[in-house]
Amino acid sequence: MKITPDTRRYFEKMVETDTLKYSLITYCILTVHVILFVLFLFLHVMPLVLFNIGSVCIYLYCTRILKSGESPIRVFYITYLEIIAYSFVAAICVGWRFGFSQYIIGLIPFGYYMCYTLIEGNRKYFIATALGFFAFFCFIGCRMLSLYTGAIYEMDLPPVGELMIYIFNSICNFTFLLMVSLIFIMEMQAATTKLSSQNTILDKLASIDPLTGLYNRRSMQVFLNHALESGENFCLVMCDIDNFKRVNDTYGHDSGDVVLKEISKIIQQQVKDHGYVCRWGGEEILILSNAPLDYTCQMAETIRRSVESFLFYFNETIVHCTLTLGTASHRDGETVEDTIMHADSRLYYGKQNGKNRVVSPYDTP
Repeated sequence: MKITPDTRRYFEKMVETDTLKYSLITYCILTVHVILFVLFLFLHVMPLVLFNIGSVCIYLYCTRILKSGESPIRVFYITYLEIIAYSFVAAICVGWRFGFSQYIIGLIPFGYYMCYTLIEGNRKYFIATALGFFAFFCFIGCRMLSLYTGAIYEMDLPPVGELMIYIFNSICNFTFLLMVSLIFIMEMQAATTKLSSQNTILDKLASIDPLTGLYNRRSMQVFLNHALESGENFCLVMCDIDNFKRVNDTYGHDSGDVVLKEISKIIQQQVKDHGYVCRWGGEEILILSNAPLDYTCQMAETIRRSVESFLFYFNETIVHCTLTLGTASHRDGETVEDTIMHADSRLYYGKQNGKNRVVSPYDTP
C-alpha cells in the first residue's frame, strides 16, 4: 500500500504532538467499549453493560486531561488499570473463552512504550518491567479466577457466535499493538531524521567560518589532502586584501568585517563549482581550484577586477579595496605545503611590487 504525502505528514505531525498521538489511542479504546456496550446490551449481561458505560466515561475524562495539556502519564495509568479490571470482570461474567483477557497481553509492550516516552531517567525501565510482570501475573490470575468461579452468565450462543466475539477481541488487541508499534517506529524515524539534521548542522558549523561563510582552515586541509590523494592536478590561489589594517584602523573593525564578507561573496561567485574557498587566516583567503592553471589565472584576474570595481558602503562612506593574488600549480612529487608556499611567495611578490595584481608562475622572476 502506497502512503500518500498527506498521510505521511499527518503521521509525522501525530508522533510529534503528544496530545494528538495519545488522543488517537484513547479514542480507539473508547470506540471498542462503545461496541462492547452494544454487544452486552444485546446479550443482556448487565454488569458488563454498566462497566462499559463507566469505561466510556473514564476515557472521555482522559481526553479532557489530554486536551488540558496535563502529562499523559496519568492517562496511561488509568488505561492500564481499566483494561486489567475489565479483563477480570469479563472473565468472571462470561468466562475465559471469549478472549477478553488477551487485552492484558497488549499492556506489556504498551507499558514499555509509554514509560520510555513519558518517564525521565533510568527508573522508566524499572517501572515498565514492574508493570510488565504485574500484567503477566494478572493474566495468569484472570485465568485461574475464571476456572475457579466459572461464568456467571451462561450465554446461549452458537459456536460461530463465540468465535466471532473471540476474533473481534483478537482483532482489537492486534490493532492496538500494531498502532503502538507504528507510532513507535514513526517516532524512531523522526528522531533519527532530526538527529541526522542536527549532525549536518553541527558539521557545517564546525567546517564553516562564521564571519565569511567560507570553509575554515581545518576543512580546507581535508580538501587539500583529498586532492593530493586523488592524483589529479589542482591549483592554489592565495589571496590577501590590500591595506586591510588601514581599513580597520580608519573605519573600525565592523567595516573590516563588511569588506571580508563582501570579498568572500565575490570569490565564491567566481569559483562556484571549480573548487573550494576557505578563510586561511585573518584577511587571507585560499582557493583550491580543480581547473587547469590557465583557467585558474583567468579566474583570479576576474576576482581581482571584481573586487577593484566593487564599492564598499559603511556609515554612508564609500571605500575602495583591492586584492593581491598568488597562484601555483601543484606538481608531482610536491607536498601540499610546497604548493601553498609557492602561492604564498607569489602573493608576497605581488605585495612588494605594487599590490592589486595576480602573480602566476608565468610572470614570477
